[in-house]
Amino acid sequence: MPEVIETTVYRLGELSEPAKETARSWYRENGVEHDWFECVYDDFVRIGELLGLSFKTRPVRLYGGGNRQEPRIWFSGFWSQGDGACFEAYYRYRKGAPKALCDYAPQDETLHRIADALQAVQQRNFFQLRAETTHHGRYYHEYCMSVSVERDSPTWQPLTDGAEDAVTEALRDLARWLYRQLEREYEHLTSDEAIDESIAANDYTFTEAGRRFG
Repeated sequence: MPEVIETTVYRLGELSEPAKETARSWYRENGVEHDWFECVYDDFVRIGELLGLSFKTRPVRLYGGGNRQEPRIWFSGFWSQGDGACFEAYYRYRKGAPKALCDYAPQDETLHRIADALQAVQQRNFFQLRAETTHHGRYYHEYCMSVSVERDSPTWQPLTDGAEDAVTEALRDLARWLYRQLEREYEHLTSDEAIDESIAANDYTFTEAGRRFG
């Protein structure tokens, strides 16, 4: 014979502190959207374009059929020593990049420094430098990016001393910057305050011990 079992359920604010932590842990594991990082990627692509980067893409299959192109950006985080971010792109000089970055992100001194570094090394090479970044290996951090730099000189002039290192370090600094933005966004989304708001907005209910009900 079927039986009717009654269970008392609670909203987050009605739980004890230990039960609230259990509920938050459930949300951290299951409630954060799998593509939470896409807004950070979108911002990063825009910043890269302002600096003169053109990102390589890869096809991603859509649920309804077909596919779309996504930039070749990767990261891992945020708990291991080898975590980080990297990307594959082509770089060439873009006129007015430092000013464009200042206008887009006026408070971000790290981006300003990267733009200034690229501008300076380009100036020493008559704005003829081009570069390509390529991911290699199983990990995703700035040192998993191979950076090749060349000078597109009509008279076959070589790179100035230190030019390759300067471009490489600037692009790796950009990967480090991306990783910090991803880490900051994840920490915000998984903070107690953000989780409490999301649980309340979705009207989730829990058992007295803080386990998700339903």
